[in-house]
Amino acid sequence: MGKPLSADQSIRLAKSHARKGEIEQARQIYQALLEKFPENKKAIEGLRALSNPVLQPNGAGHNQNPINDLIGLYTQGRLEEALTQGVALARQYQHAPLIANLLGAIYTGLGREDEAVASYHRALTLKPDYVEAHYNLGVALDKFGRHAEAVTSYGRALALKPDYAEAHYNLGVALDNHGKHEEAVASYHRALELKPGYVQAHNNLGSALKTLGRYEEAVASYRRALELKPDDAGLYYNLGVALDELDKHMDALACYQRALEINPDSPATLNNLGVTLNDLGRPAEAIACYKKALALTPGDAELYYNLGVSFMALGKPADAVACYQRALEISPDSPVTLNNLGIALDDLDESAEAAACYHRALTLKPDYAEAHHGLGNVLFHLGKHEEAAISFHRAFSLDENHILARGAWLHQLAQICDWDQLGNTIKRDLNSLEFGPTPKEVASPFSLLALVDDPGFHRRVSEAFAFAKYKPRPLLGPLPKRPHKERIRIGYFSNDFHNHPVMYLMAELFEKHDRAKFEVHAFSFGPDKKDEMRSRLQNNIEVFHDVRLKGDAEIASMSRSLGIDIAVDLTGYTGGTRAGIFSYRAAPIQVNYLGYPGTMGAPYMDYIIADKILIPPANQEFYSEKVAYLPDCFMVNDSTREISGTAMSRADFGLPEGAFVFCCFNNSYKITPDVFDIWMRLLDKIEGSVLWLSRANESAEKNLRNEAQRRGISGDRLIFAERMTLLSEHLARQRLADLFIDTFNYNAHTTASDALWAGLPVLTKLGKGFASRVAGSLLTAVGLPELITTTVDDYERRALELATQPQQLAEIRVRLARNLNTAPLFDTALFAKHIESAYTHMVRHLNEGLEPEHFYVKD
Repeated sequence: MGKPLSADQSIRLAKSHARKGEIEQARQIYQALLEKFPENKKAIEGLRALSNPVLQPNGAGHNQNPINDLIGLYTQGRLEEALTQGVALARQYQHAPLIANLLGAIYTGLGREDEAVASYHRALTLKPDYVEAHYNLGVALDKFGRHAEAVTSYGRALALKPDYAEAHYNLGVALDNHGKHEEAVASYHRALELKPGYVQAHNNLGSALKTLGRYEEAVASYRRALELKPDDAGLYYNLGVALDELDKHMDALACYQRALEINPDSPATLNNLGVTLNDLGRPAEAIACYKKALALTPGDAELYYNLGVSFMALGKPADAVACYQRALEISPDSPVTLNNLGIALDDLDESAEAAACYHRALTLKPDYAEAHHGLGNVLFHLGKHEEAAISFHRAFSLDENHILARGAWLHQLAQICDWDQLGNTIKRDLNSLEFGPTPKEVASPFSLLALVDDPGFHRRVSEAFAFAKYKPRPLLGPLPKRPHKERIRIGYFSNDFHNHPVMYLMAELFEKHDRAKFEVHAFSFGPDKKDEMRSRLQNNIEVFHDVRLKGDAEIASMSRSLGIDIAVDLTGYTGGTRAGIFSYRAAPIQVNYLGYPGTMGAPYMDYIIADKILIPPANQEFYSEKVAYLPDCFMVNDSTREISGTAMSRADFGLPEGAFVFCCFNNSYKITPDVFDIWMRLLDKIEGSVLWLSRANESAEKNLRNEAQRRGISGDRLIFAERMTLLSEHLARQRLADLFIDTFNYNAHTTASDALWAGLPVLTKLGKGFASRVAGSLLTAVGLPELITTTVDDYERRALELATQPQQLAEIRVRLARNLNTAPLFDTALFAKHIESAYTHMVRHLNEGLEPEHFYVKD
């Protein structure tokens, strides 16, 4: 046997074979050498050169030295020089397909499509079975966007050489580019059968599978590629994207972090890491990622957009506005950015500017459901309910999964009392409003309260809404063990620390809290309207925090740092909600109270404050919170509210003297056809009687008058009261009515309290859910249970009885007047004692290491 060749001798022998066109022999020598010496750079470079079909000769027998020089220029990227030399060689060797093939590659690199394609066709004319020329023509055609022709070229190469792994791979690329992803998957699989260690094929297979929505398989492909090439940042990035699609955000996070360890300055990876952090409820960390990415690519509109999204997640719409505006300076025609800018501006109560954004977005993209929905929200806030209904309807007509818009549409129909449309759709649509994994695929719970009296339905809607929009966010970590303090610290959180029904009820409680036992904080995330109620609250609440410019996580963190023991949400899912604060766990105990009449369906809300009328023990299953039962009524009242002494007459308000005046100052969306039917029958039976309603909007007024006409009652017998600036005067005018008749699904709440405080009897019907039992709770606590009915027939019979028996109604008025000073409903000091007992029980229960449970406060 001869002496084995040295490494250098092997290299020279391989090069000799390559110059002769004996490619396979050269490849075998290089591979054998690399088995012994894996780090031999010359062998690696030689094998790499052989793997490039562009550089492979055609065995035509010509002198290879000029061709080697040409190949050298090409591989060094000196394309203009290579072109000059290649054209000269083509003249010298007019029938050499190798040179025509090389020229095709050079023209492709220079972006000269026609010359590139012509050169490859020249090579194939000279040598029709020239596999590499078919292959390289496919590469060029795919690069120039001629994907179908590229597929054909790769097919011809594979017909000549079926085991050509690279051709199968590039055929997959062309099919992907041509939108034929299933066929691309098959091509990648064939390439991998021939070459199992083909990293790029594993990667592209993963991408094709991801495009097809086959994310689990895509993850498997990326993982196989990483086994072969464990330090590839791009593979970790792609794996992260697929994991994000599977909602495996923690796994995706690890992938992006590993990619950044390998390549720290990748804006794309920093961007995706930011998106994932935002999805995990860590928007502050996301913002840091976007800012780092922007330092690398300061003109990236997508990064500014995503930065705005995270500022919105933090509850910082002003910062978000600045980001969206910067994104629009870079990319002015982005409907998505315009839409999000509209949302942020609407949050800042800049309705006109928000509407302009939505209109511009819809000019660019008329079928953009999200922008129609956003415009509907602005129109609703502006009181333009009919126009809002049209926008919401367009939104879900364009996107049937836009349940949020569908629920909002139904609410607008209720606002304007358009019962024709509402009645035709409500039964059909309610079942579709319950569930959905994304914010747009759930309805706002508040919008549905007046449409149906079903507490089980309301819980399901709230739970879906909380899951989609306000998932628990563990960003701030577990709460530390509560240190012993002399006073329990209560934090009241609200959007409404100004002239607002909630504060009309709460104001005196803040003043009555026992300062020796309780330290009371207010967290105001709503506007500072600088009105008389705001001034009163700031002067009488021990510590008042204006946190409207802070994000949800910041507010929760601030609450923790202040040692708040009990965080009380007075807003719930009503306007200006900041439920996200509680998703970060602002305090060890979190309570849903007063602002939202129902369950929040959120696992981090521990208690709801109620009474036995409001939530009978049998109904506890319809509330995700544990019920803290107060002994009398759940509703606090302000016994210091003044009633104007100004002389008022029925004539001042267009009411007929001597007639029986039924009254209902509830919002228009609470009025339903079934209760309106009864009201009209009452007007028909009691000659000259009128119905005094609150003026909500022109459309509702017009529709209600028309509905009266349909029932044979003149629309003139409906009299609409204007909104009054002074609460004291509003209270006083209610004394002009004879009987307040309540709505069913959603009772009078603060409105019932106002009526009773003014001395006006309230007739109600007790329903099933929270919103439909409030007036019954109030009437029980004021000592008038005989005004509570339980059936529609009983309600109508009792209303007629009271309207036709003036002595009975007069006696009730006298008893109501007497009870105002003795019954518990308006005894604020007593209420303060009861709710403080509830708070004390909650803290003691927590300190004993026990989970929240239902409990009853004793008298």
